[in-house]
Amino acid sequence: MKIPKRIEPLVEEGLVDEVVRQLMSGKEANVYVVRCGDEILCAKVYKDVQQRNFRQSTAYQEGRKVKNSRDARARGRGSRYGRRISEEAWQNAEVDALYRLAAAGVRVPRPHICFEGVLLMELVTDAAGDAAPRLSDVELSEAMSIDYHTMLLDQVVLMLCAGVIHGDLSEYNILVGADGPVIIDLPQAVGAAVSSGAAAMLERDVGNLAAYFGRFAPQLLGSEYGKEIWALYQAGLLVPGVALSGRVVPDERPADPDAVIREIALARKEEREEAALRLAEQA
Repeated sequence: MKIPKRIEPLVEEGLVDEVVRQLMSGKEANVYVVRCGDEILCAKVYKDVQQRNFRQSTAYQEGRKVKNSRDARARGRGSRYGRRISEEAWQNAEVDALYRLAAAGVRVPRPHICFEGVLLMELVTDAAGDAAPRLSDVELSEAMSIDYHTMLLDQVVLMLCAGVIHGDLSEYNILVGADGPVIIDLPQAVGAAVSSGAAAMLERDVGNLAAYFGRFAPQLLGSEYGKEIWALYQAGLLVPGVALSGRVVPDERPADPDAVIREIALARKEEREEAALRLAEQA
């Protein structure tokens, strides 16, 4: 097929030898099957921010680093340069997340390189060697639904142990590979320790899984795995392979307002110290 314009620089650099076909078109990117020497990979070509439907809300951008204070100000103003900085941070978030999660043993496509806004990564295949289908396109039995749900909860736990929350997990960004589900599409991934919305995002991700698989296995509906996983994470008890019940025992201990006040005072002190440090660096 004709080489898409955004992939031309990779061909010129010898990173891609042939574009075999388009695999899918999504709200954030177009994905192509490409040949790189003797290896078949996929190339994710990110769409320009004006063409994308997914909003880069504050909750997703929170905690993402920029090179310097000038870039941070430009991104805050929403200038053309600032939008480009935000776009680079958006793409880098997926690349960084893929490398971190692959190293942690999470079932994600193995990344190769990101060049000129194109991410080269592993092509996930099914048992026949064809491109793996999305979970939403696979016919499920009750038993298979329970198995996949369990496998994906294990992956969510592994991700959180690595400090990452997907942020948009659903049946549309999970592939069913030869060995089971593989999680994809991570540009909106957030750091569990730096995002104020981390708990809500985790619960939504896990709730999406329960809602989807609950269509085929109703016993999954009403489970509280998201709350349980986050509670274990906050308590420092979350480890890979942890046994989950899907139930949370309510904390009936009386509130400690003095402890809350101390935490607020400590947070404000840390903010003042960080602001003073930034001013010293700029001087």
